[in-house]
Amino acid sequence: MSKFKTVFQCQSCGYTSPKWLGKCPDCGSWNSFIEEKEIPKLGRIELVSDKLLPLNQVRQTDEKRKHTKIKELDRVLGGGVVDGAVVLIGGDPGIGKSTLLLQAASNLLDESNFIVNQHSQKKRMALYVSGEESPEQIKLRAERLSITTPDILLFCETSIETIIDAAKKINPAFLIIDSIQTVYSEEITSQAGSVSQIRECASKLMFFAKKTATPVFIIGHVTKEGTIAGPRILEHLVDTVLYFEGDRGNPFRIIRTVKNRFGSTNEIGVFTMTDSGIIEVDNPSELFLSERQSSLSGSTVIATIEGTRPLLVEIQALVCPTNFGVPRRTTIGVDFNRVNLLLAVLEKKASLSLSAMDVFINVVGGLKINEPAADLGIVASLVSSFFEVPIDPRTFYFGEVGLTGEVRAVSMPEQRLQEASKIGFIRAFIPENNRKNLRRNITIDINGLRNIEELVESLKG
Repeated sequence: MSKFKTVFQCQSCGYTSPKWLGKCPDCGSWNSFIEEKEIPKLGRIELVSDKLLPLNQVRQTDEKRKHTKIKELDRVLGGGVVDGAVVLIGGDPGIGKSTLLLQAASNLLDESNFIVNQHSQKKRMALYVSGEESPEQIKLRAERLSITTPDILLFCETSIETIIDAAKKINPAFLIIDSIQTVYSEEITSQAGSVSQIRECASKLMFFAKKTATPVFIIGHVTKEGTIAGPRILEHLVDTVLYFEGDRGNPFRIIRTVKNRFGSTNEIGVFTMTDSGIIEVDNPSELFLSERQSSLSGSTVIATIEGTRPLLVEIQALVCPTNFGVPRRTTIGVDFNRVNLLLAVLEKKASLSLSAMDVFINVVGGLKINEPAADLGIVASLVSSFFEVPIDPRTFYFGEVGLTGEVRAVSMPEQRLQEASKIGFIRAFIPENNRKNLRRNITIDINGLRNIEELVESLKG
């Protein structure tokens, strides 16, 4: 009989050590090692030759996607749900992950693709597995969402073996696991939510999805850093990774695609949270600018790209004299170090005295902007607030700013300009190289900028 070996495993990255360590040498986490029993390795299995298949003999089938009837969700999924796909959704507690999947489940069951027999018209069920809530709690949420379908089966269970056995008997149209941190495998001795349990349970779900062509949705908890809890292998195992972002004090919700084997990455879907559930937003740009006031200094509209979608959002800046020895720098929605870099460029190249000023930057709507094309809009907001000069509300900006103060070209300028034209903007300040290389005629007054000195002069003059 094989003996179990005791090891200590980091719960952040999965690093193993024969003894307990205070700090993980791999990821640097403190007090993350937990004692676990290592499973003995099985004997080597001989490879079956008939499973080897030449590449040119693989039969390719057309993937028919099933639509959730939530356009924003279908967008981030790459056009819909693919049979056998494993989708991981992460987000803060209470952000709306369970609500969104319950709405999607109800819509997916209306699809004719889930009819098993065309003669009997018998529909397959959806299996919703919850390890955190009781059936009564899920029922209350369903009533609030006006979901009354009898085709959603609730199963409150945490054993992965029991869940998969039930799924094999039911043969559901799709399977929802809420959440991966609450389920456990009886083959692993560690507690639910540990690295070994998450890895083992995710592997079993992946094999079940691929073998039965059943779509599986997995809800995952996130850490305080905003990443999905558990080992990184969890994100490698699944086909699609979605992050549900948003502020509880703000009705906007954003789903961001981090990984997608069936579509493009870095796509986003925009929603609003209401009492009756999550509602998709058809035109996010108008929503982000709906409460913008005109003739106020420090407010600028930028054209940013999220995946393949152009968005127009408002960036606000407040520059005021500091009352402390060290000025404060606060940013929400943009990179803190990037703002410090732009402030240094303004001081050096535009001769703006900002060393004794408090600076606050905020992206309205809770959106997080990572692309460098937002640099020009951030600089415009800072200059506008510094000189107390309002910017025309029908003017927008985009462009990257270098360390020498030059304004560099960015990608997809035509798409940004067309999106702004639809909403009603009439003037744009963009990099000069982008202006010279435009291939389409756009009915907007386009001004090319070579450096930030030209930007400052346009605002002052």
